[in-house]
Amino acid sequence: MKTTIFVSGAALVGLLCSLSLAAQQKESIAGVRNYTRVDATVACAGATSVDSIPEIKRQGFVSIINFRLPTEPDANVEAEGNAARAAGIKYIHLPFNAAMPDSAVVEAFLKAVVDKSNQPAFIHCGSASRVGGMWLIKRALVDRWPVEKATAEAEAIGLANPGLKAFALDYVKTHAK
Repeated sequence: MKTTIFVSGAALVGLLCSLSLAAQQKESIAGVRNYTRVDATVACAGATSVDSIPEIKRQGFVSIINFRLPTEPDANVEAEGNAARAAGIKYIHLPFNAAMPDSAVVEAFLKAVVDKSNQPAFIHCGSASRVGGMWLIKRALVDRWPVEKATAEAEAIGLANPGLKAFALDYVKTHAK
C-alpha cells in the first residue's frame, strides 16, 4: 500500500521556523536582559550592564555591537565602550532610533556583522527589539532566509515594535536582489 503525504506551504514554513528556533539558546548572563545565543557567531540581547562585560569576554565574544542611544536611561554607552576596550573586546556603537530608523545604520550593521574579525559578536539594545529588527534584515538579505523564517526568528529574539518590524520588512523588500 502506497501512502502519499501532502504538506502545505504554511506547514512547511512553520516546521522550518521551529527547527531554526530550536537552534537558539535562551540563556542568562547576570546583567544582561533577554539574552539569546543564536549560533556560534552571534548572540542577541537587550540592556547590558557594564558589569557583565567580563562575562561576555569569558563567553568568547570578540565584539559588542550596541544600538542604544546615549540618551536612553541607563544606557551607559561611554562606560560600556571603555569596559569593552579594557577587556579586549572591539566596541561598535551604532545608535539606532526605532522611532526614526536610519538606513545608514542598517548598512553599517550589515558590514560589521559579516566581518569575520568581529565574530563572535554580542549584539544588543535596550530590549532586543532593535536587535531583532536588524537581525531580520541580516537573515533575509545576507543569509537569504525566507522573510517568514527571518521574521519568526527576529520575534523570538525580541522584535516587538510594530513600526520597527514594518521598517525591517520594507528595508528587505526594497533591498532584495
